[in-house]
Amino acid sequence: MATEDKNRATAAAILPLVGGAANVASIAHCMTRLRLGLHDRSLVDDEALKALPAVMGVVEDDTYQIVLGPGTVARVTPEFEHLVEEGREAAPAPAAASAASSAPAVSAVSAEELAAQGAAIKAQQKAKNTTPFKLFLRRIANIFVPLIPALIGCGIIAGLNGLLVNLEWLPAVTPALAAMASGFMALIAVFVGYNTAKEFGGTPILGGAVAAIIVFPGVANIDAFGQTLSPGQGGVLGALGAAVLAVYVEKWCRRWVPEALDVLVTPTLTVLISGLATIFGLMYVAGETSSAIGTFADWLLSNGGAGAGFVLGGLFLPLVMLGLHQALIPIHTTLIEQQGYTVLLPILAMAGAGQVGAAMAVYVRLPRNESIRRTIRSALPAGLLGVGEPLIYGVSLPLGRPFVTACVGGAFGGGFVGLFHQLGDTVGSTAIGPSGWALFPLLDGNHSLGSTLAIYAGGLLAGYVAGFLATYFFGFGKDLLTEFNVSQEPAPSTIAATGGTPRETTPGTRGGPDSGDTDPGSPEKAPVRV
Repeated sequence: MATEDKNRATAAAILPLVGGAANVASIAHCMTRLRLGLHDRSLVDDEALKALPAVMGVVEDDTYQIVLGPGTVARVTPEFEHLVEEGREAAPAPAAASAASSAPAVSAVSAEELAAQGAAIKAQQKAKNTTPFKLFLRRIANIFVPLIPALIGCGIIAGLNGLLVNLEWLPAVTPALAAMASGFMALIAVFVGYNTAKEFGGTPILGGAVAAIIVFPGVANIDAFGQTLSPGQGGVLGALGAAVLAVYVEKWCRRWVPEALDVLVTPTLTVLISGLATIFGLMYVAGETSSAIGTFADWLLSNGGAGAGFVLGGLFLPLVMLGLHQALIPIHTTLIEQQGYTVLLPILAMAGAGQVGAAMAVYVRLPRNESIRRTIRSALPAGLLGVGEPLIYGVSLPLGRPFVTACVGGAFGGGFVGLFHQLGDTVGSTAIGPSGWALFPLLDGNHSLGSTLAIYAGGLLAGYVAGFLATYFFGFGKDLLTEFNVSQEPAPSTIAATGGTPRETTPGTRGGPDSGDTDPGSPEKAPVRV
């Protein structure tokens, strides 16, 4: 089957299981997930969705998120949008109710236990994620997540260019590669301003226009707070603040400016007022803040070393569960803008290594539970590439203790990378988004590429080993082993649902060779890119 046909078939299989075209209110996607706004959540058939070959899991938050994996989601989404459009034109009635009633459940007893626990955890987490602060963080993530593909692409090109320069190969090509890698970063403030205004309810182009002031070369002729401004001063933080201010000015103008004059007066006052505030206030304040962030990150790892890395690597998974990891997105972007890479991401990525090690230990400790072992086999490749949802929500988190011991593994991996930073070997990432083995092409540092790769690989190995050992020896109580280390025969409904092939699933996972899942993105557990 051609790739286009396969993607369309996947979209066609998903649509009726989410209630049909009429039940879809909005469609978007991030690095790994198809995000749907739904009119009626009860029309969704979760179990049938999880059983689809292309679906790696589902996550429910402010939107209903179907995990398809990196690359796949970007190809399936347009096909899905096209089918929704066709469906609304042809027959807008939702159609998933009958599918939901006819599709049999597809889980063994042990998988059902995990599903119930995982669903309860997700429900509790969703309720916790509705606080004003977390909603604000969600907005911040929505601003930066769409920029990740460009950051990744430009970051890989920058790494390739650096390799060619060091090897003194293709000298006629490297200037062009440098321009490709640097062009986006030179104007990233404009994109941040555009997305910020869009997210906060203003006119996106006005947000981009105000943010463009920050990168305009002519600001070098302006003095503010006793110093001459520099193009780019304040970076993404300045752009964020400028665009938010522009939104409030614009909304104020919409209320007070007569409708006949609105098209002339509102844009002018928005750019004028917020632009002056940006030049004579925000650029200076944001510039000082950005410098402080870079200085603190370097100080923390240079002085804290293994201890700082241990804490950061160990706490990242809990931060993701609380939705607080999104506060790090503008910090990562600021560090990349300042230094060319973020030193925090390689350390935080070790949380995924701990998760992989913990999953391997669960696999060994439950030799009789083929349901959970099948889940681990299918999700482990994605986990090695830094996509953590299937293992986290299908295995370690519902089991409880293995989630904690996975954090221990992440702590040891982070401590390993942090120790080398303290010794003078900095490891950074030129983009945010990927982790695990997928982060290798984006690594950069202050020494040779070989040294940088070796340190990161050593951190991953430390995370795998520590996560495995901590889970093997401390991840299971006697009751947990008694409950889950038993042979499970597939239920008749399971065999019927898979055409005669025994199959069991757990929350957020599926059986099959290409299981696994991504982002930043949002306070939901996504992209849990760890």
